[in-house]
Amino acid sequence: MTFDRRTVLRAGLAGLAMMPASLSRAQAASTIRIGVITDMSGVYRDVSGPTTVACVQQAADEFTAQNPDIKIEILTADHQNKPDVGLTIIRQWFDRGGVDLIENVGNSSIALGSRGIIEEKKKAALITTAGSSDLTGKSCSPNWVHWSWDSWCLAHSTATSLVRVGGDKWFFITADYAFGHAAEADASRFVKAAGGKVLGAVRYPLGSTADFSSYLLQAQSSGANVIAFANSGSELIACLKQAQEFGIEGSGVRLAAMVGYVTDVLGMGLPVAKGLSLTETFYWDLNERTKSFTKRVKPRLPTNILPNMSQAGDYAGVLHYLKAVKELGVAQAKADGRAVVELMKRMPTDDDAFGAGRIRADGRKIHPAYLFEVKRPEESRGPGDVYKLVSTMPAEDAFRPEADGACPLVRS
Repeated sequence: MTFDRRTVLRAGLAGLAMMPASLSRAQAASTIRIGVITDMSGVYRDVSGPTTVACVQQAADEFTAQNPDIKIEILTADHQNKPDVGLTIIRQWFDRGGVDLIENVGNSSIALGSRGIIEEKKKAALITTAGSSDLTGKSCSPNWVHWSWDSWCLAHSTATSLVRVGGDKWFFITADYAFGHAAEADASRFVKAAGGKVLGAVRYPLGSTADFSSYLLQAQSSGANVIAFANSGSELIACLKQAQEFGIEGSGVRLAAMVGYVTDVLGMGLPVAKGLSLTETFYWDLNERTKSFTKRVKPRLPTNILPNMSQAGDYAGVLHYLKAVKELGVAQAKADGRAVVELMKRMPTDDDAFGAGRIRADGRKIHPAYLFEVKRPEESRGPGDVYKLVSTMPAEDAFRPEADGACPLVRS
């Protein structure tokens, strides 16, 4: 088995010079190159970052252990949450780096902006952390698959369920970029459909502040009984810590994350996160298969770190991609990324992170979604035991119906 990994941290364009260029033409023709482009140093480092790379490596190792004749090389780069940086890296990876698949992406603006490049270069993409539901809607592509979650899925599960139990007056604190807008819009629609009201919203530029006190005070004074955060990573953690300082959680107001991860909860601790409502599509302690995957990948991770739904999607999606490469043949897979994606859609999915499933014509991978409530410290049995399962949404209901997404790939 050959598995080389080049890690480009804080890369920008300088990281491109570190990409291996020493493969012979024969080696390059028999090697699948996966470019993991994600946030390695910014606000979303913990929800993707090094653990994403570890999960991709786990998938590659498991696959090549069974298929030693297929060689895999993984490159990583930090897009710094800057679309110009991310898109330039992707284009030069395709032009000069021989990359066959871009993976994770981790920023909706970069993911949406990359579609033309991916299709022009006949490559493939596996998107896990970018959350805009437009990726399988009006901006869908025959060259990519959207795994793990999207803004529609999380908003549908969280908003509908909370309105049903009395959380009917909402206020949003939203990161002002593509995902934040999509999450707020999706959740607002579901709140209203369930009989609730949206009393207001504030938006702030992504990465612009660590002080959310004025936004929280606006939310508190609005009369809302749900404050919803359309952000993630370190910014979500900062919002929740400051909400605790203002006593908002203890005032009877529910706090809801439009996208939240077990990594966020572990980062802030149960005293801060207790009572938070959020939806994930993977939880390490959900069943025997999720526990098995977590046990296998855990030695690659720092102490007290567990994979979240996006990182589990990095593992599961890459494993499924590699199965399609084997079926299609390395040469054809390298020549035509769209053909690999088409085969991924035809093949049923099955892995220890998400179980059995399928990929729809619009590129959406579907599986159940789970509404969780974060446990209070006294309820936890030990490190990592952080969620109470509140409700489960079946796979066929968890994601937006194909007919409603306006994806040109879906035949009416």
